[in-house]
Amino acid sequence: MDEEALVKVVRGEPTPEELAALVCVVAGLPSGPDSHSGSPTMSAWTRSARPAAGRTSWRGSALPC
Repeated sequence: MDEEALVKVVRGEPTPEELAALVCVVAGLPSGPDSHSGSPTMSAWTRSARPAAGRTSWRGSALPC
């Protein structure tokens, strides 16, 4: 078994349950450059339900999209 470990505990002594929880969190993280697409854009339908979303002030909330 000469493979390098993917996770290494540097300090402390985690219980098997804590280590399993950590592995689940790390496994669930997105990987690769395409995994994070930035902030999601709102559709026109969503914006119509939230008239003040994206406006810079309260004055703009009365204006049409």
